[in-house]
Amino acid sequence: MIEQSNDTVKNTALLVMDVQAPMVSMLGEAGTQLLNNIAASIKAARDKHIPVVYVVVGFRKGYPEASPANKSFSAIKNSGRNLDSEEAIKVHTNVAPLETEIVVTKKRVSAFSGSDLEIVLRSAGIQHIVLSGIATSGVVLSTLREAADKDYLITVLADCCGDADAEVHRVLTEKIFRRQADVMTHSEWIDHLS
Repeated sequence: MIEQSNDTVKNTALLVMDVQAPMVSMLGEAGTQLLNNIAASIKAARDKHIPVVYVVVGFRKGYPEASPANKSFSAIKNSGRNLDSEEAIKVHTNVAPLETEIVVTKKRVSAFSGSDLEIVLRSAGIQHIVLSGIATSGVVLSTLREAADKDYLITVLADCCGDADAEVHRVLTEKIFRRQADVMTHSEWIDHLS
């Protein structure tokens, strides 16, 4: 259920994307700080009645959705990684959703592709999305680009996004994302909500 009440945050939702244990583990020690930043953002969103919408990537047993023509997902299918299990698609326990919060399962890189995210957002009147997740060069980049084409207002919480390649993360958050989104730290966003 999505509810909002404060004019400052009206029509805004925080998206927590691909923050699943297998993705967090790819970040090593940096994953711990990332989870702390995301947890603080989630708490602030909940305190201000901003909906938190979770997005996970997951497949049916045997990956029937992973085309051999899709370089990324066919590699996952052939790697033995278990993104086709119930356990693998769960949101990391440090930032787990409440029972009342929506979890969207996607089948591609963008949070919109192969999911009902847009229906969920449009049905709630969401016009501004705040992005967090793993990886900066994956779900965050793809979702930002698609959201911009769909005319959403976009904020990226740079320190709530993680990537295995720190330089790619830096270039995206400092140079590329700013063309289509506001980019800030989670602390700046929390201060902005006050």
